[in-house]
Parts: sequence; structure tokens; C-alpha cells
Amino acid sequence: MELNEVFNAGRGSVLNADGEVEMDASVMVGSDLSAGAVTVVKNIEHPISLARLVMEKTDHVLLAGDGAERFAREQGVPLLPSGCLVTDRRKRNWEKEKLEIAGETVGALAIDESGRLAAATSTGGRARKLVGRSSDTCMIGSGTYADDNVGAVSTTGHGETVAKFCLAHAIIRDMEYGKTAQKATTDCVQRMTERLHNTAGAITLSKDGDVGIGFSTEHMSWAYIKDNELHYGATLNDDNVDPL
Repeated sequence: MELNEVFNAGRGSVLNADGEVEMDASVMVGSDLSAGAVTVVKNIEHPISLARLVMEKTDHVLLAGDGAERFAREQGVPLLPSGCLVTDRRKRNWEKEKLEIAGETVGALAIDESGRLAAATSTGGRARKLVGRSSDTCMIGSGTYADDNVGAVSTTGHGETVAKFCLAHAIIRDMEYGKTAQKATTDCVQRMTERLHNTAGAITLSKDGDVGIGFSTEHMSWAYIKDNELHYGATLNDDNVDPL
């Protein structure tokens, strides 16, 4: 999805105040709570892959900016020419509009046959953000969380609000208290919106493979595969189903 210009991640990322792409990404596995993240990276085609390398090749969780790009070079990750990720659509919007609608952060969750969970999130952040701004996406517990004992979560929305509320971990906590994936997701998104007056959304998987989808925005594109069926939608009332 980082190559799909429809999404606000990778090649489709929105532009900051200087008209540049700066991206965040994080990944976490639930078996041992390993996690890796990058923030304010500019010339990486797949920030989520770099976040995974941080998780697997270092004893750190988060690398930023020039340090993250230096680490990428050391790991043999190719750096793209400067400005290569700026798309024509994003550039036109940046030039013509005072405030651009950002589009959707991308997130993915998975559970295998042994019940091992993983979560990953990637974003270009907020349109016209200050140079050097980090989003909730790179913050473990806000944008991403996974714990094999409970579940996994990936979030999207107004980053500063999601970060203040620690939305991903709030959902995990509600599940620890006995709520279903759906109930925990819906309740936490609603509480966050009521408390901080900004919108967000989340996708959730429980340790048993149950799905939760919740958002306080007008729409959020989502899809999941379960029992040889593809479920997908974009509004709260959607649940389209196609057999695989």
C-alpha cells in the first residue's frame, strides 16, 4: 500500500510545510512485544520495512530522520533521489490549497494458526505539518500495538489526539478488562473523540481472531479476510462480503 498513491503513506504521502515528504512507520509482534519504528524519513520507498529492520537488527525501538536514513544505508536499503516520493497530485494540492485533506494512513494486522499476532502502521502524517513533526504512527501504544495475550491494533486519524489518548493501548486495555474487539474499539474511539474533540479510527484483532472496526470520521476504508471470505467497507454501516 505504500506504493499506492491513493493512500497517505509512502509514495502517496502528503507534503509538509516545505512541500516535502516526511514519513513515519511502526511494527510490533505480540509474542515478545518486539517493536521497531522510524520517524521523519524522507527518501525511503517502504518505511515499514525499515521499521522492521529497526526491530530485528537493533536493540532500539525508534530511529529518526538522518539517523534512520543512515541506518537504512548501513542495512543496504536503497535511498531514492530527493523529492522522488512527491506525487503530482499532492504537489498540486499543496500549491493550491491552504489545507489539504490528508487521506488515510495504512495499517495491517495479522494472526497466524498458532495465535501469534502482528501489527504495522505507515503514514505520511498531516498535510502542511511543521518540518520534523512526528505522528502517533511511530509511537508504540498510540498508533500500533500487539500482544499475543490480548490482541493487536492499528490506528489512524488526528495524530496528536491519538497520541495523547494512547489509543492503540487503550483498546488493548479495554480488551484485557473483558470487552470484545469490536466493543473495545468502538468505545475507545468514542471516548477519545468526546474527551479531545478530534476524530480517529482503529482496526483490531483479538487473540482469538475476532475483528473490531471503529471510527469517528465520516468514513474509513477497511477490509479483512476470515473463513475464506473478504469483508470490506468504508462507512459504519458497511459490511460487504465476497467469497474467496
